[in-house]
Amino acid sequence: MRWKSGRRSGNVEDRRGTRVSRRAVGGGVGTLVLVLVALYLGVDPRLVLQGIPDNEGGYATGTAPVPPGQEELADFVSVVLADTEDTWQALFRARGGVYEEPRLVLFTDAVESACGFAQAAAGPFYCPRDHRVYIDLGFYRELRDRFRAPGDFAQAYVIAHEVGHHVQTLLGISGQVQAARGRLGPKEANALSVRLELQADCFAGLWAHHADRARNILERGDLEEALNAASAIGDDRLQRQARGTANPDSFTHGSSAQRTRWFRIGLESGALERCDTFAAKTP
Repeated sequence: MRWKSGRRSGNVEDRRGTRVSRRAVGGGVGTLVLVLVALYLGVDPRLVLQGIPDNEGGYATGTAPVPPGQEELADFVSVVLADTEDTWQALFRARGGVYEEPRLVLFTDAVESACGFAQAAAGPFYCPRDHRVYIDLGFYRELRDRFRAPGDFAQAYVIAHEVGHHVQTLLGISGQVQAARGRLGPKEANALSVRLELQADCFAGLWAHHADRARNILERGDLEEALNAASAIGDDRLQRQARGTANPDSFTHGSSAQRTRWFRIGLESGALERCDTFAAKTP
């Protein structure tokens, strides 16, 4: 991916030197057990980590060393974020709207957001309450080693997907889905979550389409990197790794095939309306 000459974003918050932990009931072994149970049952662990009440034990803060060897990666994240800003600014402007840029928070191990306390084990996430994307750069090492999805464009895909959730928030889609989920049973609610996540994948492909046309960012092999990353973190593959079988009724993000298909739809079409995963007969 051609990125080094790109613009750097002014919306990056670097909290890597701050250590955040939950006191008493909310942290330690109790939280770890909840995460492991969630993974076994096929539930997104972020729903567990972000769902712990803020008044349960409180937070302890301190300082921590910034992991070595991350400076180029932090620079890369800033460039990718800036590129998503340029792309979505143009797309919103073409629709007569104004794009509100999200902020991106770099953290180490754990972080406190407006959506609650979260640990790095939950992976990158977007918080609609504060319009921020959160990422521990150590996730990219897991993406390469555990999920076998190396490459800078695979890393860019992860950011573009989370920014896609921000776009959904601005368009009112996330709020509608959240309201609808509250009226549904677990199976139907999970099905809506899958469509929301697949749309974020499509929006990531949409970003790649327009960014490459405007700034020629793609190099040979980049598309394969992104598709491999989308496939590697499909619910079916993750569940089989965790417990040997996959239960589609418990999916929250979509299967590997679904994620790669919707990313490709956004990438090849470049059209926002083609990313309507909710209107599709099958996700």
